[in-house]
Amino acid sequence: MSKEVLMLVDALSREKNVDKEVVFGALESALASATKKRFDEQEADVRVAIDRNTGEFTSFRCWEVMDDETFETPELHIKLVEAQKHDADIQLGEFIEEPLESIDFGRIGAQAAKQVIFQRIRDAEREQILADFMDRKEHLVSGTVKRVERGNVIVEFGKIEALLPRDQIIPKENVRVGDRIKAFLLRVDRTPRGPQVILSRTSNELLVKLFELEVPEIEEGVIEIMSAARDTGSRAKIAVRSNDARIDPQGTCIGMRGSRVQGVTNELAGERVDIILWSDDAATFVINALAPAEVTSIVVDEDKHSMDVVVEEENLAQAIGRGGQNVRLASELTGWTLNIMTVEQSSEKHAQEFSKVRELFIAKLDVDEEVADILVQEGFNTLEEVAYVPEAEMLAIEGFDEGTVEELRSRARNAILTAAIVNEEKVEHGIEDLSKLEGMDVDTARTLAAKGIVTTEDLADLAVDELVELCSMDAERANALIMQARAPWFA
Repeated sequence: MSKEVLMLVDALSREKNVDKEVVFGALESALASATKKRFDEQEADVRVAIDRNTGEFTSFRCWEVMDDETFETPELHIKLVEAQKHDADIQLGEFIEEPLESIDFGRIGAQAAKQVIFQRIRDAEREQILADFMDRKEHLVSGTVKRVERGNVIVEFGKIEALLPRDQIIPKENVRVGDRIKAFLLRVDRTPRGPQVILSRTSNELLVKLFELEVPEIEEGVIEIMSAARDTGSRAKIAVRSNDARIDPQGTCIGMRGSRVQGVTNELAGERVDIILWSDDAATFVINALAPAEVTSIVVDEDKHSMDVVVEEENLAQAIGRGGQNVRLASELTGWTLNIMTVEQSSEKHAQEFSKVRELFIAKLDVDEEVADILVQEGFNTLEEVAYVPEAEMLAIEGFDEGTVEELRSRARNAILTAAIVNEEKVEHGIEDLSKLEGMDVDTARTLAAKGIVTTEDLADLAVDELVELCSMDAERANALIMQARAPWFA
């Protein structure tokens, strides 16, 4: 029978285009399954090893070595003390094996063995086909809808069946059996039934791949898609730039009479696509992204990575878009948080900020309104800026001499130092106060105090999820600490 085993392995390997080792593994699994049926305990662990050169196979009964605490079932496990009687050097987690009389290959339930073998080979064949596909690095999949199961769509391409989940289908899209569709290969999940290819028709990457298909200049590298944003099924934006000054990236992507962009729109169930000209300058890029709305001015906040976009009253609705769609897509496309406001709203906000900073300078620098106004008008917004900007910049301000500048810088530094000392005292006091709570440790108290929670009243005002986020603790402990802080409320 050993020669027949080798011949069977060779034949199956060639027929199914899978590695011989996979076929040997399937045979060993089938033989082990058949051998296990000789035991009354169906939990018995049996291993069969086939000699790759001769085709002879041997069978073993196996027990995993466990300690007294983790020992569970005698059919599968053996205690370390007992195992060491057989092998003095054996360790926990290793196996004791006892040779078994190998069953007659011809007496195996042929049907059961055949089922196990071919199932394993089918899995290996699927793995091989998928591996070959992945090696080609093709992420745009074009296939046929094979069936629809509870809203999920099974798409067949080549010999591979992929899953298009319900949440990855374009809203209100009518998908029927036999339809040809394109989708983006989102990921490959490993499941007990083998690898499962997951597709998406809602991802930004699908939009990019469809344009690569429609516009040869993108595939050639003459035009680049820098970013994309979608409100799936309704509207999308892509930002493009040209690496050749002679080529208009927007016109090239739109195509003659809109043919290229229309091809993408048709594939995406009517989703309208705006082609945006990308720019190195962030403000210019944002203005382009908000088109067709006209922007009056932009105020950039680098620290918060946001922009205040000012538009005329009649352009406000267009800039925001229906349900906020236009500004939301522009924000996603550019990567900036965009605050759309009218000229009047911008003026009010500017006046409030001006007044706030002016009051800060009057209080902390002990200057009159005139000096405070000059500082704000020159672009100073914080004490740190007054204290540490190059002295030459302040000397360039009309009416400021060396003595005035030095005095302002000195007062700003003193104010910063005083605030730091006060804050440190508050933190130390907060640690002392918070540490009195049952269940509070010093490290947690210090973390809270450093983040402005310096009294038990501050802690009592927090919600559980806020405390979890501040200190990265579990919700149960956060709830217990907050209830301790709130205890005086119920006294």
